Amino acid sequence: MNDLPICAILDDYQDAAFSCANWSLLDGRVTLRRYGTHLGDEDAVAEALADCSIVIAMRERTPFPASLLKRLPKLKLLVTTGARNRSIDLDAAHALAITVSGTGAAGNPAAELAWAGLLAYMRKLPDEVANFRAGGPWQRGLGRSLQGRKLGVVGLGKLGRRMVRFGQAFGMEVCGWTRTDLASRAGALEIEPVTLPELFQTSDVITVQLSLVPETQGLISSDLLREMKGDAVFVNTSRGPVADEEALIAALEDKRIGGAVLDVFGQEPLPDDHPYRRLPNVLATPHIGYVTEENYRVYYSDAVENILAWLDGTPLRELT
Repeated sequence: MNDLPICAILDDYQDAAFSCANWSLLDGRVTLRRYGTHLGDEDAVAEALADCSIVIAMRERTPFPASLLKRLPKLKLLVTTGARNRSIDLDAAHALAITVSGTGAAGNPAAELAWAGLLAYMRKLPDEVANFRAGGPWQRGLGRSLQGRKLGVVGLGKLGRRMVRFGQAFGMEVCGWTRTDLASRAGALEIEPVTLPELFQTSDVITVQLSLVPETQGLISSDLLREMKGDAVFVNTSRGPVADEEALIAALEDKRIGGAVLDVFGQEPLPDDHPYRRLPNVLATPHIGYVTEENYRVYYSDAVENILAWLDGTPLRELT
C-alpha cells in the first residue's frame, strides 16, 4: 500500500512542470499528481485535493482563502511559485498549522511582455500577421510609432522602473506616479513626477505596474479613464482588479480611448463570452507575463527544494 504523502501540482497549463525541474529527487518520498487544467470552483478544488498533504500552486491561478484551507485537513505544505501570493490567506494557513513557502523568480518577464504587447498593438502586428498568412492585400494599415509620445507609468516599483527605462530607450517622454516617495523615485529615474489625474490627462500610453492591495483595488476608476486622450492606449499587465473592469469595457466599446493591452483579468481563465475576447481595440493575452522557460525552471526547482527541506523538518522560504 502506498502511504507516501501526495503532492498536487496545480494549473500546469503548458505541461511544463516535469520538464523544468529534477523531480526524481522526490522519488520514494512523495507521490506526485499533476493537474493540467484549472480545477474550477472551491468545491471542485476541495474535492480534488482532499487527500493531498502538499500542494504546489502556480501563482494566483487557484486561490486559497480560509474557507478552502479549512476543507483540506491533510494539507501541511502549500508552495506558491513566486515570493508572494495574495490569493493565499496566510493567517488562516498559519492558524491551521499549514506551512506556506515561496520560490525565487528569473528577471522581469512581465515588463517585457507589457512592452511587447504595446509594440504589437501600436504597429497592428496581430492584424498584419493574420492578413499576411491569409494572402490578403500587401500591407493593410498604418501603425503608430512610440518615439516622441508620452508614456505615463503608474507605479514605480521594480517593474515600473523597467517600463520607464524601456520608454526612455524608445525615445518617449516619460512621466510617473506612485503611492509613496514620488519625488525621490521620479528624480532617480529622471522623469516627471505628476498626479494621477494629470498622468491620465497627458499621456499617450498609460501602463499600470501595481501590486494588488486594498488601496489599489479599483484605483483606475471610471473618472480616471474619462481623463484619457481619445487615442491613448491603456496597458495593464499587473493585476486585473486594479482597474474598474466595467468602466474600461465601456470606454473601449464606445471607442473613447485608443485601445487596451491586457494580460490580467478579474476572473481567470477569462469566460469565452467576455467582451475582451471580441473587442477589436483590445490586444489581450492569457496572463502570460511570468510564463517563461527561465521563470518556470526557477519556480519548480525551488518548489522541489522546498518540499525536500520540509520533509527533512527544515522548511525553506517560508511566507509569513
